[in-house]
Amino acid sequence: MPSRKDPDASANVPSFYGAELRYQRELAGLTLEQLAEGSFRGVPFLSQIERGERRMTLDLAKHVDQKLDTDGFFERRCEDARRARQSGHAEYFADVAEMERHAETIEDWAPMIVPGLLQTGAYARAIVRAAMPRASDDEVEEKVNARMARAELFDSENPPKFWAILDASLIRRPALPDEQMAGLLVHIAELARTTRSILQIVPETAAAHPFMMGMTRIMTFADAPPVVYAESLHSGQLIDYPALVKQYRESYDLLRAVALSPEASLTMIEAAAEDYRNGKPRD
Repeated sequence: MPSRKDPDASANVPSFYGAELRYQRELAGLTLEQLAEGSFRGVPFLSQIERGERRMTLDLAKHVDQKLDTDGFFERRCEDARRARQSGHAEYFADVAEMERHAETIEDWAPMIVPGLLQTGAYARAIVRAAMPRASDDEVEEKVNARMARAELFDSENPPKFWAILDASLIRRPALPDEQMAGLLVHIAELARTTRSILQIVPETAAAHPFMMGMTRIMTFADAPPVVYAESLHSGQLIDYPALVKQYRESYDLLRAVALSPEASLTMIEAAAEDYRNGKPRD
């Protein structure tokens, strides 16, 4: 049996919170299964909290305090951990941003917006400003900086294997001035090549497919079950129910089948970048 990997409690607030949960659980002589009993959460969820990868929900904090007789500690600190995890991201995305740093594979489907891991600062700023027209410049920059920082995971010792499928409309829709659109597309192509990521484009001529909906992501991990993240306007949902995850996986595989090959997709992106540079109309 491999040795247990203890989280670095000094890394951040969620890691400290998770390390304390594990300490208190083991002090009480309980397994994860025993601690989860009577709650609405499963063992994988608790395990990810102990590793500092997911946020403790209020209902679970109350359950844990009762089980471990910790005098309301976890309920009181729940809000602290939530704020620390959010760090420039929408609350519903905070868990996803943390989990992606520990993922073995990340597979994105982006029908409307370029995935965050592929964005440039100019594109992120335009998207955030469009979604938050009344936000201050400081609020916008906080979110842009948080989004740009996520791409640092590609420089980690064991970066996730990344696969992204984009709708062709993202290339043709000028979300930025021509020169900046060219820069965005060049950035996407270069990142795909340098990180050995796989990128595909669903052409506008593609027939109906099972993912004609909002942004979806599938993440797998070395020591935890896979999860799906589905996002819509102003909300997102993490899904870990195995049967549903399997259905999303099958739908993503069907989406790959209707998309262009990685080579043809990169060629299309680079050609579109050249068109933007030269001011050519895009059909």
